[in-house]
Amino acid sequence: MSEGEGNPRKAPPLTNGRHHVNGNENPKLATIRALLARAEHPTTPEAEAEQSRQKAFALMAKYGIEQAMLAADGATKDEPIDRQIVIDAPWAMERVRLINRIALALDCQLIHLGQHENGPARRVHIFGHRSDLERVDLLYTSLLLQMTGSLSAQPVPYGQSPRAWRRSWLLGFVNRVGTRLEEAQQGAREEARSETTATGRSSALVLADRKTVVENRYRAAYPRSRKGRATTTRGTGYGDGWAAGGRADIGGRRIGRSSAGAIGS
Repeated sequence: MSEGEGNPRKAPPLTNGRHHVNGNENPKLATIRALLARAEHPTTPEAEAEQSRQKAFALMAKYGIEQAMLAADGATKDEPIDRQIVIDAPWAMERVRLINRIALALDCQLIHLGQHENGPARRVHIFGHRSDLERVDLLYTSLLLQMTGSLSAQPVPYGQSPRAWRRSWLLGFVNRVGTRLEEAQQGAREEARSETTATGRSSALVLADRKTVVENRYRAAYPRSRKGRATTTRGTGYGDGWAAGGRADIGGRRIGRSSAGAIGS
C-alpha cells in the first residue's frame, strides 16, 4: 500500500450511496451471491458451507479473467477507472489494509490519502478496470462484515491489552484473507493459460497489459507516492485472526458508506 504525497489530479467525488443487487447483474455474480447466502445461513452444515465458500471464491476469480478476455475481444466495455472512497472508523487503518490486500490481488492499485476531514475516517484512491473494481467492492463489503462481526464475538484473553489483542487479530484476518485471494487468482490464471483472444493474444498477455494500464494511470496521478511502512503488532490475537480469515466467505452483500464507502461505478 502506498501513501499519498503532494497534490494529485482532481478525482471523482467520494461515493457514499447504498448499492443494491438488481436484475441487470451478471448471472455469474448472482450465482456467487447465492452460494455465499447458502454458506452464511445458520442451518447450513459446516461442510456444505465451506464447499459453497470455496466454489464462490473460485467463480469470482474466473469471472475476472472472463471479463478481461471479453473486453480484449471488444465484446464488452471494461475501461480503466478510479474512485476515491472513505473508510470509516473504528479500526479505519485495518480496514484500509483489508481493501488494499483485496485490490492488489485483483490487479488494482490503491493509495492511502490519510485522514478524511481531520477525523478518524481514512480516504483511499483506488485504480482498476471497471469489472475489477466491481469485484473489489463485492469482496470488501462482505469481508468487512465478516471481519468486524467475528471480532466482536471474540473474548479478549485474560491479561491481554484489549486494543493490542484486537488489532493483532484484525491483522491476522487481513493477511490470511489476502493470501487466500492471491492463491485463488493464481489458480484461475493457471487454468486459463491456454485461452486466447480472437486475435491470438494469450490470457497471460491480456492480464499483464491490463495491469500495466492500471499501474500507468496510478503513477501518472501519484508520481511521488511512496510505499507504506511495514505493519507491526504487539498483540497476541494474530493467530486467531488468521484462522478466522481462513474460514471467511469470499463475497457477499453490498453496504453503504456507514460501514465501507462503496466503490460505485
